[in-house]
Amino acid sequence: MGKVIQTLPGFVPHTLPATMCRVQPQPRLPHASLPALIDYLSPKVCVSREGTVADYGMLATEDLQVGEVLFTIPRAALLSQYTSSIQALLQEARESLQSQSGWVPLLLALLHEYTTSNSHWQPYFSLWQDFRSLDHPMFWPEEERTRLLQGTGIPEAVDKDLVNIHLEYSSIILPFMESHPDIFDPKLHTLELYKELVAFVMAYSFQEPLEEEDEDEKGPNPPMMVPVADILNHVASHNANLEYAPKCLRMVTTQPISKGQEIFNTYGQMANWQLLHMYGFAEPYPGNTNDTADIQMVTVRKAALQRAKSEAEQQLVSEQWDFLCQLEMVGEEGAFVLGWDEVLTEEELSMTLKVLCMSEEEFQEYKEQDGWEDDTEEEENSILSNEALSRLKNPCKKLLYDSVLLTLESYRSDLKAEQDLLNNKEAYERLSRREQQALHVRYGQKRILHQLLELIQ
Repeated sequence: MGKVIQTLPGFVPHTLPATMCRVQPQPRLPHASLPALIDYLSPKVCVSREGTVADYGMLATEDLQVGEVLFTIPRAALLSQYTSSIQALLQEARESLQSQSGWVPLLLALLHEYTTSNSHWQPYFSLWQDFRSLDHPMFWPEEERTRLLQGTGIPEAVDKDLVNIHLEYSSIILPFMESHPDIFDPKLHTLELYKELVAFVMAYSFQEPLEEEDEDEKGPNPPMMVPVADILNHVASHNANLEYAPKCLRMVTTQPISKGQEIFNTYGQMANWQLLHMYGFAEPYPGNTNDTADIQMVTVRKAALQRAKSEAEQQLVSEQWDFLCQLEMVGEEGAFVLGWDEVLTEEELSMTLKVLCMSEEEFQEYKEQDGWEDDTEEEENSILSNEALSRLKNPCKKLLYDSVLLTLESYRSDLKAEQDLLNNKEAYERLSRREQQALHVRYGQKRILHQLLELIQ
């Protein structure tokens, strides 16, 4: 799980087979450049246009067993803020290059190396035609983004990305470039190129996991570019994984792979909306077992306020919400995350339903205990699996049901319309690639939401 899979502050991802279309730029002339990038390439694999889910991928040319090394990449071939030819400069300016995203040093390294003809990493960049074919939602016209993705959470995430990209470029990148005119030229290293490189880092960078003993003390490792490893495509049921060793990185099989099958890496446990937002593609139903749907926390508050019959009851809901905010269970921009089998934000949702369904007397008593009481029985049943959801108390079920209905209203189409489109092969094939990817995101989310309705009705 080396891919950049967690939310990096500032660029917000929120936290297929057969038909998956990766709409980012794909490598070209891979065989000509691979020897310059890797120490070892298994004779049992090849990079191919044919038989892959995207423009390029890696195929098994012979049967592979679990644990076979597919290729080895020396650490000297990794492109990061620590290996760039301007690494000393970046290190010297590290304090002034701090940002919400944490990506600025790598992006500066990419700006320099990509536009330097004698860069050590030109063999790597030669694998990419250019970045103009990047087709993340951040590059879609705002009208199209809203029309296709309303309700999915992606438009809001993109809006935050664009604000932060412009802010980082104007407040950090430009001043740094202006102070080093011998290396950078704002006319060459433009905001548009910077934006394309942000998308490139989103889609193709890797993040080395921390050692277990460092997890509590250190922040996440900065992203880095890993040549060749980024050629592999992703599905939830992957069959290979990137392993990190002191001197090299190795792609290793995790399942038996038959001759002719594609080799898939994993980008992590990513919902479809995260895949489309960060990587430019989604997995068609039912391929993505990691798919999720969100219920905005404020939507649950709205549902609670709508059922309040008097001004006093509305005031109670407001007080209960403020209390939940103090407990850091909810927030104005937060969301409850639903998976196929359970609620992934179980503590937050369980507590929110419980508090918002209390009578005034129950709430006052609960407040006096600062939200603490003998919840032993509840803690034992705190995992909100599908089975546990079906056993919620009726007031909690009703509040959650109403919240799901309000969430479904945020989309521009209903589940049946999406289903009809997916079942009509001719109509589906007439859709643009963007329309197809957006459809997979919407459909998966609506399936999860409708499944929840069935559980709690």
